[in-house]
Order: sequence, then C-alpha cells, then structure tokens
Amino acid sequence: MLTYMVFIIIPVIAIGYFSHTMYQDSIRKQTRSNIQGTITQIKDNIEYKLSDVERISNMLYNDYSLSNELRSYKMGWDNHERITKIIMPKFDIALNATGLNIAMYIFLDNDTLPEKYNGSFENENPDLLERIKTYNLYHLDRIEDKNWHQNFPEEKIGQTMVWQKVERDYELGRISLLRRLVDMRNPLNLKEVGFMRFSVRKQELFQAVDYTKIGDGGALLIRDENGNIMYLSGQMPDMIDQVNGTVDKDNYLVIKDNVGNQNWELVAYVPMTVMERDSARVKMFIIAICLLCLVVFTFAGMFISRYFSIRMNKVVSVLNAYREGELHKRMGYSGKDEFSEIASALNEMGQNINHLIEEVYVTQIEKKEAELESLQAQINPHFLYNTLSSISRLAKFGQIDKLQQMVLDLAKFYRLSLNEGRTLIPVRSELEQAEAYMSIQKTKFGDEVTIDYDIDPAIGKYETIKLILQPFIENAFEHARMGDSLNIRIVGRLEGKQIIFKIIDNGVGMSAERIRQIFDPIEGLNTGFGIRNVHSRIQLHFGSEYGVTIGSGRGIGTTVQIVIPARESGKT
Repeated sequence: MLTYMVFIIIPVIAIGYFSHTMYQDSIRKQTRSNIQGTITQIKDNIEYKLSDVERISNMLYNDYSLSNELRSYKMGWDNHERITKIIMPKFDIALNATGLNIAMYIFLDNDTLPEKYNGSFENENPDLLERIKTYNLYHLDRIEDKNWHQNFPEEKIGQTMVWQKVERDYELGRISLLRRLVDMRNPLNLKEVGFMRFSVRKQELFQAVDYTKIGDGGALLIRDENGNIMYLSGQMPDMIDQVNGTVDKDNYLVIKDNVGNQNWELVAYVPMTVMERDSARVKMFIIAICLLCLVVFTFAGMFISRYFSIRMNKVVSVLNAYREGELHKRMGYSGKDEFSEIASALNEMGQNINHLIEEVYVTQIEKKEAELESLQAQINPHFLYNTLSSISRLAKFGQIDKLQQMVLDLAKFYRLSLNEGRTLIPVRSELEQAEAYMSIQKTKFGDEVTIDYDIDPAIGKYETIKLILQPFIENAFEHARMGDSLNIRIVGRLEGKQIIFKIIDNGVGMSAERIRQIFDPIEGLNTGFGIRNVHSRIQLHFGSEYGVTIGSGRGIGTTVQIVIPARESGKT
C-alpha cells in the first residue's frame, strides 16, 4: 500500500494540481490577451476622434490665405465683404468637416474684424453651438488675461497644440483642444494672429471607454499627463490608490496603454474574479475527480493487495524454508494462472536443488580423493629411493656435511609437500619446497647442475595451490639433461593482477607435437600426467583463464610458464 500511495495517489494529486495551475495560467493569459485587444480597439477609437479634431484645426492652421486675411486691416464695405465671403466660409467648412459635435471658439487679434457669438462669453453655451452647428468669434483681448492662454507653450510650427479643460469645461464635462493661429511669413518670428478652441464632450470623445467590454466589476479610466483621472467608466475599486493608481495585483489585473500624443494613459482594472470564475469550476471538478480516483484506487488497491499478498506469502514461506535448508517443503495451487506456474516451478526447483546438492557433495568427495591420490603420485618413489641411495653413499664415504644437508632438505621437502593436508599455501612456501628439491638435486649432482633464481619478493604474500613448480623441475632433471651439465632458471613475477612463474632449462627440448600430446588426455595417457595434473588443478581452483603453457624446441631447451591470479591468503 505504501508503494501504491507513492506511485498512484501522489501522481494523481500532482496531475490534478498541475492541471489546475496550467489551466489557470492559460485562462489568465487568454483573458489578458483578449482584454489587451479590447484596450487596443478602445485606444484606436479615442485616437481617431482626437485626430479628427486635430485635423479640423490643421485645416485652419495651415490655410495661408486665411492667415493673410486675418492680419489684414481693412475698413468699411471691404472689411464686411472679407468677413462674409472669405473668413467665415472657411470656419464653416472646417466646422462641418467632422461628424463630431464640436463647439468652436475663434479669438482674433485683428480688432477690425467684428465679433460674432451666440450667448455671452462669460456664460458660454457649447450645447447651443453644437445644436445649430455654428461657432463664436471673439477678439483675442478677451483671453489675454486667462492663465490657460498666458501659460500656453511656445509655438512650434505644426506641433503646438494642447488638450485641456478651460472655462466651463470642468462643470460641463468637456475638454478642449487649444491651438494658435500664426502668421507664417517669418518662421523665425511667428506672430500670433488668432487662437482656436475646439470644445468636445468627454462622453462623446471617450464613448468607447466602456467598462462592460472587460467584464463586470472592472473599471476603465483615462489619466492625463499629470496622473489625474479625466474619465472613468465603472466603479473605481476601493483598494486602488487614487493618486498613483497602484492596486493589489492578487485581486486585480492591471493593463495600461498610452493614448495619443498628450501622454494620456488608458488603464483597465480587471478583477481576478472574472478570470477565476471558470477556473473555480474547473478546480472543483478536478478535486472531485481526484477524490473519486483516490477512493476507487484505495479500495481497488486494498482488494488486489490482499488477494495477491495471500498467495505471495505462501511463495515467500517456501523460499524462506529453502533458504533455511528445508528443501523438502512443497506447496500446491490449482488453476493455470501465474501463481500456479510459480508454485510448480518452486517445487521442481526444490527437488532439483536437493538432487544437485547431493551430486555436488558426492563429486566434491570424489574430487578430494582424486586430488589426494594425485598429490601422492607426485611424490616419486624412485626419487625417494634414489635420494636414500645418495644418502647411503655419502655416509659410506664419510661426507657428513653433505649427508646432513641432504637429510634436512629431504625432510623439508616432504614437510612442505604434505603441508598438513592443505591445498592452498603461500607462494613463499611453494618456493621453499622447490628450493628444497633443487638443493637435494644440487647435492646429488654437484657442479653438473646450476640453478638461478629470479623471484619478485612481492609475490610471497599471495597464495597458490601446492606442488605446481616441483613437477616441472623434476621433468627437467629426468628428461632435459644433455651431456654433463644442466642449467635451470626459476622466475617469479607479479604482472598486474597475475603471478607468472617460468621454469627455464637449456636441455634437449621437445617438439610441438610432443607438447600437444602432453596436454591431450587420450594421447598422453602414459606420459605428461604430472603436467596435466598441475594444469587441471590450477583451472579447477582459479578458472579457465589460468594454467600452464609450454614453449620448447629441439636442442634449445624448454620454458614452462605457469599463470595464477594474485590473491592474498584468506581472500577469494
């Protein structure tokens, strides 16, 4: 059940959590993208209306003939003719060049031109001007003391214009485009010949700013370049800072965009509840699915676990019995499912293991007996007889020192050969046994035999099976002597993880066919028994990659190489 909890329930919960998180992020991105598109449309609508009003002002601003007429001073009938047939038609054309309801006010520096207005300057009525599609014409001195005129920016040709609330715009919910009329004859010294004011209702200018386009509970507003709210659609959230517009981002999504050339800002406040409404439904659905899966999987897991655990316990009990050596224990299952096959296989395995153990036990006994017989065979009775004859001869001639040395070497040889019945001995003991044998032969043959040792001291701590060197040394004495002299060289080296022995003689040598026969158990039945014995024992104990190889040639001597693993005593 713990495994079930880790691999089933936890992934289900994780999948549910990440699914909800990813869906919520997707909803937020989609909502932001949709609202951003709506904001862009609103912005384009506002900028279109602003540019429409600015276009009207450009018609008058860039009319050079109008500029010439406004700075020209005439009297009498000519002046009336100029006003009615040239100047006023231009104002009428500009006013009717837009579909917006605009209240247009023109202030002229030339006081020879008469004023024309509806109502009074102090109590202006822009709604009247919109209704009858006309404009008011005043002299410039009416606004010379107005702050909004005095603080108007320095003129830059074709650029200087300001959207600003002036006069009754505050109380009537309007905003005005302010712009000069200038004499462009001298661009380095632009002279003001008039001033234009186009008053537009904010409701009409910002008609597209509708909070319902971004969802209930949201708010859309326009801020001017100073951060003041110019227009608001919807209910301003209480948590929004009215000064800098900051808001709690955990509760509202804020999207901003610049509008026009006046550094206005269009701001949308979208409550997260709009986005999380669908997300909450999906969240509850995912939670319900996860809980349902949890309940179903839990009961299914308990049932399946109990069903299989009963059967598995039987298998485990049999395996534990086998581990404790009770190989006679059996179990039975009916049917053809996997557990029946497992039960049958375990029963058969127990029977086979028991049978194999008996066979291995018998084989090991036979192997040990054969090994003991082989070891006994290595001790050549002729060698013992010849050695005792040599001892007798030494005693007869009174060579007491040699007699004593030969007896000591013979005793050492047999002590090391028998080695309390152990098969694995230290390499140094094997070398001592070979030296004892060589010493006996040296005493016997004298200067006819020379012996050299080239042994790496590092190999002495490792272990080997006993009696792997002496048989090859004995073969050298019996079969390799050619004439009156024989040289034998014993080499022992540690190469990597292997120990390599070499027994090298300068005897008569042997042919490749002879070497092949020695390692052939059939052709070499009557010869080479000791060599095959050593080779087989090495492979039996250490593996097939180790053993004996022989290199020889007629008249050039023989080299026997023995390879065993470098294993320290007590380690396998």
